[in-house]
This record gives sequence, C-alpha cells and structure tokens, in this order.
Amino acid sequence: MGHGGNNVIPNVHFRKVNGCQAGRKNRVFMRTWLDQAGRKKRRANNRKAKAAKLFPRPAAGLLRPVVHPPTQRYNMKLRLGKGFTLDELKEAKIPRKFAKTIGISIDHRRRNRCTESLQANVERLKLYMSKLLLFPKKSGTKSVKKGDTPRSELKNVAQNTLKEIIPVPKPALRIKSRAITSEEKDKSAYKALKKARTDKHYLGAKMKKAKEAAAKES
Repeated sequence: MGHGGNNVIPNVHFRKVNGCQAGRKNRVFMRTWLDQAGRKKRRANNRKAKAAKLFPRPAAGLLRPVVHPPTQRYNMKLRLGKGFTLDELKEAKIPRKFAKTIGISIDHRRRNRCTESLQANVERLKLYMSKLLLFPKKSGTKSVKKGDTPRSELKNVAQNTLKEIIPVPKPALRIKSRAITSEEKDKSAYKALKKARTDKHYLGAKMKKAKEAAAKES
C-alpha cells in the first residue's frame, strides 16, 4: 500500500536493537577489552627489556632541555625540548662532539630568547655532568682514557629508569597570601608604564640634543 502525498520514505532502524543483532553474533557494535591486563603486562615487559638493552645508560635515552611550549595558551608551562642549543653547551663548557657521546641531545636550530631559559638549561647540564659516570670502552687497563670514572666507583651502579632522566621542575601554583607593604601601596603600575612610554618616545630627541651639546663643547 502506498503513502498519500510527497512524504519522507519511512526508514526506521528497527534492526538496531540491543547492540545490533547479526544472526548468531549478538551485540556486534559492543567492543570488549578483555586483553587490558595482558597488554599492561606486555608494556611493562617491553620497558624492562629496553632498559636491560640500554644498561648502564639511562632508560629514557638522551638528556633533553626544559623549554616553554609555543603560543600564548601554553607558554606558561614547561616540557622537554628536542635538544640543547650550542650556546647552552658553550656556557656549561661541554664540547658539542663530546656531548653526543655522553647522551646529551643537541638542537642547532633552537635559539635562546632569554637569559633565564639559558641559565636553567645550563644548570640542568651541570647537574647531569656531576652525576655522570663514564665507563671505559673495553675491559683492559690500556682502554681507560682521561675523564673515565675509576673502576672502584663503577661497581653495583644503579640504572636511571626515570622518564625524563632529570625531572622537569614543577612551579608552585599556590601563592601564600600576605599583607600588602607600604612600598607596594605607594607604587603605581600605571605611572611606571606611562614614564617608560614617555622616555621611549623622547629618547631620539634626547640623544640628538646630547650629541649636539657634545659637538659644541668640542
């Protein structure tokens, strides 16, 4: 029997009942997760195997710098970057060719935009170097080179299994409340900004005036 008028053709999905029966296989759309415990165990075993393969080197691989992510939304946070800049290595007094051999990653493209980030990564490098133990390449006495750690200190060395070798510092989010000082009450942020803008505006004229005065005196 047809339908009167130009109406929508009936297309009701009665078949999608109770997870969509499909013959003997009921609940076709319902996905199980029966291998969750097995996968967890497999991941743990893979981590252990990787750490054993890298021993005595850190399980995390190379040491990486602490950087601020781009854009205004995330730049207040800290995360691990690709590699240390050449300026950071120079400040920490680590040759770039030697850095590659002792597990320090290098990124020649990255630039240091401020002194604070440079110093933070220099301190990170210095801390790493203070804890670094260098194993001789071979077992003989002739294979021991300058800078290698004495064999007496290399017995029962524990492997670094941390995710970041040196953890990324977490800034304190809470600021404890305190009384406002008299200096802070007297100080005006608006006036300080206004003065800075005015000084910047008249800087060229002041420099020109000073130059002309110096020329007259000479």
